[in-house]
Amino acid sequence: MPTEIVSIDPAHPEKAFARCREVIRSGGVIAYPTDTFYGLGADPRNPAAVGKLFSVKGRQADQPILLLIQDSGAVRDWAADVTPAADDLMERFWPGPLTLVFKALPDVLPELTANTGTIGLRVPGAGVTRDLLRFLDSALTGTSANVSRRPSPRTAEEAAAALGDQVDLILDGGPTPGGKPSTIVDMGCAVPRIIREGTVPLKDILGRR
Repeated sequence: MPTEIVSIDPAHPEKAFARCREVIRSGGVIAYPTDTFYGLGADPRNPAAVGKLFSVKGRQADQPILLLIQDSGAVRDWAADVTPAADDLMERFWPGPLTLVFKALPDVLPELTANTGTIGLRVPGAGVTRDLLRFLDSALTGTSANVSRRPSPRTAEEAAAALGDQVDLILDGGPTPGGKPSTIVDMGCAVPRIIREGTVPLKDILGRR
């Protein structure tokens, strides 16, 4: 059976968002647009849903899964030890393609952290993604909607071609920008450490001109 594809009506997006909520609350996995590529969304509090996401993606258990959150106020739902340096980067670069890695709170699923005790968080730059997160009033997993080590999809059609009927729903919000992935910064060190340089340049993170 083909995967359900739901298009967003810009005038009334809540209808499509409500269908996403039904799927996610039932433990399903959706593909949805972000500010870089299409992502795979599951309830990060539901172990079975997270397990299904790993199966869909063919992801190894030693690879963590980042979360997309609706605003910086949601950071403390997932992260411990939020430092002034982290607050500064959030103020400067969120919403946007910067993922910050924090020490995770004890109740965060170890599957998300790959048993590292850390969790990556990002407020996406795309307004439609933040609108979805606000409608859901929860975080979503934010890993790209592809099989591991294969190209990340920019459109709903590419996500459908990549994943077939393995996801429960694809939210079609039009093409995403693509390009480089988010920059990842470890905030668990005395000095923030760059894990991956992506869209946000290293010199901007360090405040260089």
